[in-house]
Amino acid sequence: MSFIVNDSPLAGTEGDKVTSRVIRDRLFKEAEGNVALKIEEAEGKDSFYVSGRGELQLAVLIETMRREGFELAVSRPRVVMHKDEATGQMLEPVEEVVIDVDEEYSGVVVQKMSERKAEMAELRPSGGNRVRLKFFAPTRGLIGYQSELMTDTRGTAIMNRLFHEYQPYKGDIGGRVQGVLLSNDAGESVAYAMFNLEDRGPMIIDVGEKVYAGMIIGIHTRDNDLEVNVLKGKKLTNMRASGKDEAVKLTPPIRMTLDRALSWIQDDELVEVTPKNIRLRKMYLDSNDRKRFEKSRGAA
Repeated sequence: MSFIVNDSPLAGTEGDKVTSRVIRDRLFKEAEGNVALKIEEAEGKDSFYVSGRGELQLAVLIETMRREGFELAVSRPRVVMHKDEATGQMLEPVEEVVIDVDEEYSGVVVQKMSERKAEMAELRPSGGNRVRLKFFAPTRGLIGYQSELMTDTRGTAIMNRLFHEYQPYKGDIGGRVQGVLLSNDAGESVAYAMFNLEDRGPMIIDVGEKVYAGMIIGIHTRDNDLEVNVLKGKKLTNMRASGKDEAVKLTPPIRMTLDRALSWIQDDELVEVTPKNIRLRKMYLDSNDRKRFEKSRGAA
């Protein structure tokens, strides 16, 4: 996972610790008292690679820092691969996962774990119309699954994870299929504009929220990203229809918690964390920079 000094247009407006030096000192201080944490400075930019024991430990660190007044941007977590010295083959960490769940939800758990390249090793009754499922699953497939498991099982599942061993790479794991809605300008979101965009997909921001170009404000119903205008209000007229309600009724936005945001973003996106807000954004805010990045990534 990379911690990046917050370079958004709103940087410094919600926290008082935003410089690379202050963030660096805080991270290295944390590493001194936590042997499971490893901090490395990235070359050529104000960012740091932070490695720990699972996304939960890293999420706790991020949450602690935001409460201390830090502003930073965080990339999607990645697992640390291991190279077999004898064969040169890249190996990935695999965990033993035990899930206790109501029998009626066992089917969806097996399906979701299978999609994450997990191999089921055991299924047995555990009493009280519950079953115990044991899997061997790649760690990268488990990123963000805890919250999804709670949703799928109505909060009835209990999951325990333990490192098993390094195994050969399991292949690609399907990620997010939807694109995102991006703000094309800076300002405050307007209810009328958001109402007219509801057919494009659900929003993840509220009315009156500060936005900037390149910031993710919603989830697109299609698989591509789309720049939209959430600042455009309704044009005023000299006459108003008698009895007509000018207010618009909006669908409540999807709330992105820190855990959900970290597991939901793609490799070209960041979670912007401040003491007051959690925002999602593209790594490159300028649309031309994003196009060049996509072109270079496609060539690679």
